[in-house]
Amino acid sequence: MERPLLIFNFFYCRYFIKIYRTIILPVVLYGCETWSLTLREERRLRVFENGVLRRVFGPRRDEVTGEWRKLHNEELSDVYSLHNIVRVVKSRRMRCAGYVARMGEGRGVHRVVVGNPEGKRPFWRPRRRWEDNVEMDLQEVGGGCGDWMELAEDRDGWQALVSTVMNLRVQKMRGIS
Repeated sequence: MERPLLIFNFFYCRYFIKIYRTIILPVVLYGCETWSLTLREERRLRVFENGVLRRVFGPRRDEVTGEWRKLHNEELSDVYSLHNIVRVVKSRRMRCAGYVARMGEGRGVHRVVVGNPEGKRPFWRPRRRWEDNVEMDLQEVGGGCGDWMELAEDRDGWQALVSTVMNLRVQKMRGIS
């Protein structure tokens, strides 16, 4: 009797993963190219993704005790072999940064990113700017040796950096669960 249940679970999981990738993920990531994420927000995105995946894959039976338990984060990353949600956000932001850098100087978006406003920044300013996040993403992949606007002019090199950002494994951070 165990065999048909496993086949049912396999098709059940594939069906809900397809729903997650085609309906839920695009809604959650709408406009993520413009987000300036903090570590706390990245953690919240990972918690959301792991919660959805735990619901899809369900509990596992422990071989030693025979009790049902939730999947651990490492087990979820092994079972769900697609890219991490934070990696998707970072790669989309990098791709968007490449588009902005290659735009003409007369375009509004380019002027907003390149422009340097006069005066002091307000007291309640965001801690990190979008451009700071792009530079941090470049430093993660080892491409932060110069101005990111100049690096983005080379389309093929920039595309290689974007795919590198997508394929990086997220390192465990101590103190942040």
